[in-house]
Amino acid sequence: MSFRLQPTPPARPNRCQLFGPGSNTKLFEKMAASAADVINLDLEDSVAPDDKPQARANVIEAIGAVDWGKKTLAVRINSLDSPYWYRDVVDLIEQSDERLDQIMIPKVGCAEDIYAVDALVTAAEAATGRTKKIGFEVIIESAAGIAHVEEIAAASPRLTAMSLGAADFAASMGMQTTGIGGTQDNYYMLHGETRHYSDPWHWAQAAIVAACRTHGLLPVDGPFGDFSDDEGYRAQARRSATLGMVGKWAIHPKQIALANEVFTPSEDAVAEAREILAAMEAAKASGAGATVYKGRLVDIASIKQAEVIVKQAELIAGS
Repeated sequence: MSFRLQPTPPARPNRCQLFGPGSNTKLFEKMAASAADVINLDLEDSVAPDDKPQARANVIEAIGAVDWGKKTLAVRINSLDSPYWYRDVVDLIEQSDERLDQIMIPKVGCAEDIYAVDALVTAAEAATGRTKKIGFEVIIESAAGIAHVEEIAAASPRLTAMSLGAADFAASMGMQTTGIGGTQDNYYMLHGETRHYSDPWHWAQAAIVAACRTHGLLPVDGPFGDFSDDEGYRAQARRSATLGMVGKWAIHPKQIALANEVFTPSEDAVAEAREILAAMEAAKASGAGATVYKGRLVDIASIKQAEVIVKQAELIAGS
């Protein structure tokens, strides 16, 4: 381990982030009653330009009026290349209830983007006397964002999480696809006449996970566009979980259960993790630094792996 220790990410459930447009107030109560861990009220892509002022007012009212329970409550503001974002920030800080937990910043391309929002939020908080500091989640959805991913992750102590926005990311990278996440038909290798499909998002996800884990953030997988394809969503979510991501977006209510299923450690996985920890405790008591569990070597690194699973299960159970 480096002398510079890896910070601990926020201790909160983040298996599913449910999105809903701020222009559709009928969805707010349903979102609050859902099984999603995080609610993202959206002012950006799902809201038409003419509807943005009313959507902002709707969201500000709902933050205090709706019972969001123990969920993390976030608002996705408009991107910094738009004429809407500054008013999103100022009105949210000046007018909303302190129930708001975090602001989601889309299309972040560099650390200076975070600095700009942080400066505005800090000034507005000071002016209004807010006692609860707003957290940030950022979305990586451009070539610039992934190129500067580590400096973005280190840009502000307000940062809590980082997501991959597959659609805009694909467009920025010039990828020949209109799909949002998942396997792409033309991204394969041939072995004889058999096609082997790879994951075109893998490298970007791995870069986000590394940046997040280095700086104590929660890495989150973004949207899966085809909400009629449950198995495709599960497959993408399982790959993300294996890479170290803690959750995934839901752009349709039916995806909530799928995300929770994948990102909740199974009873068998938790039981095995506890058995590994017990086996290592027994090994340490006898003076050994490693032992054999079910025919395979386990050591200090195995303890760390097992602890991740057990802590995740305990966090979800406690929520």
